[in-house]
Parts: sequence; C-alpha cells; structure tokens
Amino acid sequence: MLQSNTRWIVKKADEKAVQILSGELNISLLAATLLVNRGITDPAEAYRFLHIEKEDFHDPFLMQDMNKAVERIRRAIDEQEKILVYGDYDADGVTSTTVLMTVLRDLGASVDFYIPNRFTEGYGPNENAFRQAAHNGVKLIITVDTGIASVHEAEVAKQLGMDLIITDHHEIRPEIPSGYAIIHPRYGDPIYPFPDLAGVGVTFKLAHALYGSVPDSLLDLVAVGTIADLVPLHGENRLIVKKGLRVLSRSERPGLLALSKQAGVNLVEANEETVGFTIAPRLNAAGRLYSADPAAELLLSENNETAERLANDIEQFNHERKDIVAEITKEAIEMVEALYPPSENHVLVIGKEGWNPGVIGIVASRLTEKYYRPAIVLGYDEEKGEAKGSARSIKGFDLFANLLTCADLMEHFGGHPMAAGMTLPISKVDELRQRLGAAAEEQLSEEDLIPFTDLDAEALLAEVDLDSIKELDKLAPYGVSNPKPKFMIKDADPQDIRKIGTNQNHLKLTLKQDGGLLDGIGFNLGYIADSISPEAKLSVIGELAINEWNNIRKPQIFIRDACINSWQLFDMRGNKRLDTWLPLLPKNDANFVVFNRQTLDEFPLDILASDVKLISSFQEAKELVIDGKSIVFLDIPPNLSLLEALIEGKSPNRIYAHFSHDQAQFFKTIPTREHFKWYYAFLAKRRTFDVRKYGKDLEAYRGWSTETVQFMTQVFFELEFVTIKEGVIAINQVKMKKDLSDSPAYQQKQADIELENVLVYSSYQELKQWFEKRVAHPVYHEEEVDAWT
Repeated sequence: MLQSNTRWIVKKADEKAVQILSGELNISLLAATLLVNRGITDPAEAYRFLHIEKEDFHDPFLMQDMNKAVERIRRAIDEQEKILVYGDYDADGVTSTTVLMTVLRDLGASVDFYIPNRFTEGYGPNENAFRQAAHNGVKLIITVDTGIASVHEAEVAKQLGMDLIITDHHEIRPEIPSGYAIIHPRYGDPIYPFPDLAGVGVTFKLAHALYGSVPDSLLDLVAVGTIADLVPLHGENRLIVKKGLRVLSRSERPGLLALSKQAGVNLVEANEETVGFTIAPRLNAAGRLYSADPAAELLLSENNETAERLANDIEQFNHERKDIVAEITKEAIEMVEALYPPSENHVLVIGKEGWNPGVIGIVASRLTEKYYRPAIVLGYDEEKGEAKGSARSIKGFDLFANLLTCADLMEHFGGHPMAAGMTLPISKVDELRQRLGAAAEEQLSEEDLIPFTDLDAEALLAEVDLDSIKELDKLAPYGVSNPKPKFMIKDADPQDIRKIGTNQNHLKLTLKQDGGLLDGIGFNLGYIADSISPEAKLSVIGELAINEWNNIRKPQIFIRDACINSWQLFDMRGNKRLDTWLPLLPKNDANFVVFNRQTLDEFPLDILASDVKLISSFQEAKELVIDGKSIVFLDIPPNLSLLEALIEGKSPNRIYAHFSHDQAQFFKTIPTREHFKWYYAFLAKRRTFDVRKYGKDLEAYRGWSTETVQFMTQVFFELEFVTIKEGVIAINQVKMKKDLSDSPAYQQKQADIELENVLVYSSYQELKQWFEKRVAHPVYHEEEVDAWT
C-alpha cells in the first residue's frame, strides 16, 4: 500500500444532466461534469457561466441609498467640501481606497484617504480618527470595505457635523449605524441582486453610479481586491474577475507594473493565481507589519519613479513578513509538539509575548494545514494583560458558533465558521482552550480529524486530451465556490518513474490506462518513487494541464497526492547493503523480522534503528501483528511453514523481502534417483567402502561434491541400507522395500530446496504470487458524495 495524505472525496455527478449539458453546449463530458458538480445543470445558465464576459453588470442604483450617496458626493464635489475616504488595511481595503480615490480625483473632488493602523487603532472606523478629520475640515467621510458595525462612530460623525456614507460588505448586525447613506449588497428590501460582492466590488458599484457608466479602466484594481478577499467567484464577482484580468494583462498603472516587476511576474500572462499568490500578499504585507498607506500610495502613484520606490519598499516588507511568519510558525510548532500534542488536543490554542498580531492569522492557517485541527494563535501583551489573535477551523467545527459559547471569556470577537479574530485577557486563555477542546471532542469524530480533498470527478485517460483540457479553461477564473478542478486517475500503471530536481525531491512518471498515456509531475513528492513496487496500480489526484516544451504540447497532471490500495512486495534479495535501501522505507513504519539469532550479529540494531522481532516458533509467528504495517524479512526462515504461519490471513501494507542466507546451507539441486541408484550399486559391489580414505577419489571420478556424497550416505543410513562405523560404510541386507522419501534427511533436503526455490531463486512475479495466495485482501472504497444541485 501507499497511504494517501488525505481522504479523497469524489463527487458523483448526475450522469443524465452531464449528457444533456454536453450535448446542448457541445462541450466535453469532462467540462459538463464540472458544471454539474458546481450546481449548474440548466444549459442556459451553463452558457452564461461559460461566457460570463457577455453579461452586463447590474444597475448600481438597485442598491439602497445609492441615489442619496451619489447626490451627496456630487454636492461635495461641486462645493469643494473636503472628503475623506476611510479604508481598511488589507488588499480589499487598499484597492477599495484606490478605486474611490481615483474616481473622486477624476471628478474634481478635494479628497484624501485614511487607513487605520492595525496595531495602534485596530480594525474599522474609530472616534479619534473621526475627530481628527473634523479638525482638518472634513465634511464628508466615505468608508470603503468597513463601517457597517460602527454604530458609535456614526453618532460621533453626526455630532461633529460630518456626513457619513458607509460602503461595506461585511456581516450586518442587528443595529445599523445612523449614517447619511449605507451602501451594502445585503442591506435594504429587496437586497441587491448579487449579495456576495467584496468591499472593492461595492466601491466599484459606487464608481459606476458616479460616472453613469461602467468604469472598465478600474477593473484591474477591482479584480485584485475581489480575488484577494476570497469571495465566491460566481455571478457578478466572476464577471468582475473575468473582465478585470483582461484589463490587468494590459494595465499601464505604474504601481501594478512596478509591483509585478519586483515579484518577477508578467502582467500580460496574469491570472487569478498570479493575483492570489503574488500581488495580493504584497499589498497585504505593508498593513500586516506597519501601515497600509504605502500600498495605497503605490496603486495611486502616477509616475514610474515613485511607483518603483514604493514597490521596492513593499517587496522588503513582504520579505520581512515571510521571515516573521517562518519564525513564529517554527516557534508555534515547537510549542504544539512540546505542550499541546494534537493527539491529545482537538483544538490548538497557543500564544506568546511578541508574536506579531498582523501575521498570526497566517500562522494559524499553517498550523491548521499541518495538524488538521482548529487553531487559535495569540499575541500576548503582558503589560496590558491582553491576548489578541486569529483563528482558523476545519470542516465540521463552526468556529464562530463555538466562540459564541465562550463569549464571556472575550472582550470582543468576530468572524465566521472557518475564521475568526478575538481579544481576551491572557488569564482566560487556558479556560478558552479547555472549553473549545471539550466542545471539539463532542462535535468531531476521529474521521473528522483526517484531512480530506474534494475531487470533482474520476477522469479516464481516454477522456483526457489537449482539447478537453483546453476546454476546462472556460470555467476559469477559479476561486471560492468555483475551485480549480481536481481529478482522480484510478488504478493506472505507473511507468518511467523518476526522481527529478537538484535535490531529487520531485516526482516524474507516466500513467498508462487502457492504452491511454498521461505524463505526471509531483512537486515535493519525490519520496513516492521509492514507494511504488513493480506491477503496482497507482491512483493519483491533481490538476490537469497542458505542458509545452520545444513546441510540443502534451497533456499532463500536476500530482497532489497518490495512493496504492493493495499490499506491495519490494524485492531486496541480493541487496546486502542495508544502508542503501533502509532509508527508503516509510518512517516509523518498518517492522523487522529475523528467524535466526545470528542474523542480529550480521545486522546490528544501530543500523536497523528499529525493534527487531526474532521469530523461532509457530506460536510467535501466528501472534505477530503485521496488519497495516511494513514488514522487512531480513533472513530466510528454517522452513516455509513458519513463514506461512506468520503471514497467513494477515494484511501487511508492504513486504520487503531481503532473505539473507548462508549459501553453503543449500544445494543448487538435489541428487537424482539415478545418482542414488549408481551409488548404491557401487556400495553393493564393494560391500564395504572407507569414505575417509577413498571419498575424494569417488568425488573426483563422479564429479560430485563432498556434500553430495555425505547427503546420499546419510539417506542410506536412515533407510537402514547401510551401517557406518569409523568412516567405513557397509551394506545391509534390506528386508523390505523403502523409498528415498522415507528418509528424514531426504525430506528435509526437499523442503530446503523448495524453500530455496520459493524465497531465494524465484522471480519477482513468482514470489509475489506466493505471498498473494496467503495474505488477506482488504476492500478499499473511495468516499463518494452526490454533487450539489
């Protein structure tokens, strides 16, 4: 076996719906399956999804208070009132700030922006900032990506004589701020037709309303913020990102060009992954460590020199952020291993003085990914006695709901089922850990604590070609609610298995199935090459792609995980140097078996670095537990029966057959009956024969070995054909007919020969077949779920 790293959950699509979509839209079964598994079964809806760029944006005035907001902003522009755009310090907030600043400047407004400091002010509008704005003569504040929970701050703005327009997309609470206007896709009756916009999406609707037409030139920024905020990529978000990526690919915005240059990416080829893994983390870096102002200034910059300087600063912030995350992650893992082992803790809650609150959310994600446990990481302020942190969860444990039951321990918290943030006294952390841990033990089963991978479908290699893979691109851009498709290739024949890369840590192979071939590459999966035995059937999961090399285009799969659902035999016979292959065994899973005590002298325990079981009786063999383990047979047993007793009806994952033995113990062949017949006639003619004196002459004459003569003599002696005294063999008068097989020595030799032939001189296939008849064969099932509709 080769155990997969996660549980594989394969979606089961409605085959009838797949056939209808495939026929109606003239698309491959592969693409149709993905659409059905994304809940899109109606052909018209599927067409709109695949060709979203042909759709129009919704009317922005469908949002409640949009008219009021536009009228107030235009009046402020006409009267040259000071306007303050109040943003947030993440990528969504920074792009929202940039979009509205760009629009208002373009319309001639007197405008500036303000983004609070994560460390000194925290999230959202705050009274001190509003008072400073009033002092500076601001008459109108417009929040972007924030403000829907700012009930107190709205009252402060009113008291200070400022109008407040709130644009936000976060959770609406029972009490709504008393702002001049509230623009929120879930606010009003009826609510906006697409309620899942990011903060920058809401800002974009305001920009649309102010201009009176869709500001396509801003879509590069809107796409960046939408992707960064991990909102569902369907409906209007999908339209934003689809069109926005095209604008981004030809963007001349100095800030984005400078940032991409620092990151080493080409915007012409930018896609959602470029944004999500390259651009967004850099925009977030400034606000995570210091102030988000440089990120906003970068996107607003209009000359290359300023943009390059700011991009360089942000690149340095990003490097610093990575270093800090790596250091805190290292400390966090050490703390978990030493104090809160995952085997004993269903929820990980850890904290330390000095941990940067701007990055601990990333660290919580790393812990959840590594241990597959809900994780809360806290930064302690010992002087204030305060712990501030971020949390990430796993499927089956509603983080927000469970934190709600612990609300009495916290000063404040917020979030949703999979992520949250909180502040609480350090003195309450232990109780929070205990209460959440107890709740998790009740709510999570052992299976819930095993990570899983959702798979869109099982793909047959006959279905995978350049056209079908290219067609999958129509489902992009991928993201939340429209994930990049992952497929399972089941029970393929792996060929040309190689380790590649400078450190030989990557895997390359070819999969063969029913005549179809598919190249596979697995980054950081090089170790799998040592875990695939000859003739094994390999299943893999991953993303399909097109590999282009030297103008040759071929389908391939980026392998993310692999498994073999049957026991495996690894033939190590003749490979005497254990140090060349022992390191390839699964760590902490190798169980060594010897049948002869002297073998322990040949292979010292410090080389094996594991417990070794000495099996010398049938009872020990039967009682040895090998189910689900890797068994290494270091030497050969005294007989096949002992080995049969050890493996019969059991289910090892792997068998490593080394079978070291003393060659001198075995004949290559057993003497034939003709040999015995000639030797007996020779003795009968002589009546007596001194084997000590003349044995060598006999051996030379017949071309026999000393062992052959000794063996045949022993057989004759046991059958009472001869007597032996002081090396002289004398013929007895045989009173009854006896067969050679009646001799214990002859029986033992035949058993030795069979043992030798089965375990030592057999081919790989013959040895595999011998074991195959004796081990048990568990039945394995992939988990299947019906696709949601």
